[in-house]
Amino acid sequence: MSQPPKVSVIIRSLNEELHIGKLLIGLEQQDFRDFEVILVDSGSSDRTVEIAEKFGVRIVEIAKSEFSFGRSLNLGCAAARGEILLAASAHVYPTRRDWISRIIEPFSDPHVVLSYGRQVGNDATKFSEHQIFKAWFGEESTNRQRSHFCNNANCAVRRSAWLQHRYDETLTGLEDLAWAKEMQKTGGRLAYVADAEIVHVHDETYAGIRNRYRREAIAMKHIEPTIRFGAGELVTASVRNIASDAIEAFRQGRLSREAASILLFRLNQFWGTYVGHRQGGEVSEALKERFYYPAAQSNSSKEASDDGAGEDRALEIDYAALLGAQGGSK
Repeated sequence: MSQPPKVSVIIRSLNEELHIGKLLIGLEQQDFRDFEVILVDSGSSDRTVEIAEKFGVRIVEIAKSEFSFGRSLNLGCAAARGEILLAASAHVYPTRRDWISRIIEPFSDPHVVLSYGRQVGNDATKFSEHQIFKAWFGEESTNRQRSHFCNNANCAVRRSAWLQHRYDETLTGLEDLAWAKEMQKTGGRLAYVADAEIVHVHDETYAGIRNRYRREAIAMKHIEPTIRFGAGELVTASVRNIASDAIEAFRQGRLSREAASILLFRLNQFWGTYVGHRQGGEVSEALKERFYYPAAQSNSSKEASDDGAGEDRALEIDYAALLGAQGGSK
């Protein structure tokens, strides 16, 4: 058997034919080459698996009846051979050729168990989502983050740490935060790498946004039992964030164009959070189906703009040229 790779890239997918080819092209352009790619697919009915196979990706399947975010990631990690396990959503792609080498740099410190990178949106991303990305993923890196915030759309963990503590398979989301919190309790350090940047293509409907924040709120109640989000918090959070987004949109000269989007995004975000916090008891199978397999929605075919890809232009990936040369996704 050949030597195991240093890094295993683990991609979770469901019907991602519009996006996964771009991620896999971005992986082909990386300056770090000692990695394998594993796709954990939960029943795609489009060309997702076919596209991945053309790139030589190893496929792991999970039945819809068994799916949770934590379980699918655990399956991918169990199949992986790398020392470092790099999770990426199927609808992201790196902006630079040194994405992998950047995100694994912090692991030179033996105390670091997790490293995550910056996320930005594209021209299909709603205005308020852009503001969230800016708030959550700043410009300064750290090798010793105090909070347990992270995000598995662009996140690497040490395999030895995962073997000691696997992802919680019962949560409806935020399995990354739950894992990071447990690791910090045992002395593990978390790193944030601003230069390890990906574009995260979120093109959900407003119902999809509401659904996402609802299931994450249910998970957050288990991770942080003291957190409360009642009617007062619903009103306060909505008003503050709508006002903040509106001021930023006005500053950019885009308020008239973005006003409706800001209002609808924030109201759905916080209504979903409010309903999720009020959810009591076990999550039913019917509700899991709604969370994990929402009704099909039209996907945007817009290409993302590579905003803020870093100072070194030579490391930027020219997707327009690469996609043109290949005639689109493989």
